[in-house]
Amino acid sequence: MEIKASMVKELRDKTGAGMMDAKKALVEAEGDMEKAAEILRQKGIASADKKMGRIAAEGAVASFIEDKVGAMVELNCETDFVAKNENFKDLANMMAQAVAKLNPKSVEELLELDCPVCKKKIDEVIKEQIAKIGEKITIRRFVRYEAPCCVSTYIHNGKIGVLLETKCEGACSDETKAIAKDICLHIASSAPEFVSREQIPQSVIDEETRIEMGKEDLANKPEAIRAKIVEGRVNKQMAHKVLLEQPFVKNPDETVEQLIKGKLSIVKFDRFVLGEGLEKRQDNFAEEVMNQIKG
Repeated sequence: MEIKASMVKELRDKTGAGMMDAKKALVEAEGDMEKAAEILRQKGIASADKKMGRIAAEGAVASFIEDKVGAMVELNCETDFVAKNENFKDLANMMAQAVAKLNPKSVEELLELDCPVCKKKIDEVIKEQIAKIGEKITIRRFVRYEAPCCVSTYIHNGKIGVLLETKCEGACSDETKAIAKDICLHIASSAPEFVSREQIPQSVIDEETRIEMGKEDLANKPEAIRAKIVEGRVNKQMAHKVLLEQPFVKNPDETVEQLIKGKLSIVKFDRFVLGEGLEKRQDNFAEEVMNQIKG
């Protein structure tokens, strides 16, 4: 029997299942809508996908490095209680390893690939955990580096993660690896936005200049004086955004640029903050328990 797109849509609307899962169930059920819905429920897919409408802003940031390949993943769940579960932490680490080894271009592509650890489709692995845990679980984002020299990482309590690519001036040594690790820690702590001043878009500088020019404390200053003050303020703000110009967190008497001079150079970095930009659950614990009791 031909499985039409309209049938897949109807089953998705009814169960909340993903497109491919709905289509497979319809094929297995030979087009019988009720039987297909039952198949999805038996597999735990329908109930899992219905949870996908919930807010998931807790979770963990995890990373994986092997040789000169590194990956970092943000895996989200609904509650901090689940985020502290060892099975959830293992899942986050597994997803980071999968990204490193499979090199997907998007989360959607990653979900369709076979997990290198457990040999199941990653989408199925996620849904199995949803069925066990009872919460929405999503891979929010990831980043992957494949570097000619060195990739380093630092994860702070699963809440902040850094992935860093560096290039050694000579051969990579224990010293340069330790410095790269310290820079990861610095990035986690100091939250730079750019490696160097040259990376800052002119639009960012223009916007900060516009804001400073409009501040009340400069309103009565002569134009030339005001322009100089604004230039100084903006320059200071930009320095805070640039990794190389920041005072090194372990020794504020030197900048990161001074720390690495003659030893290594920084190619790029990514910094993930768990749940950044996501809406947080407002339920308190008592309400959460009552909601679970009510089903």
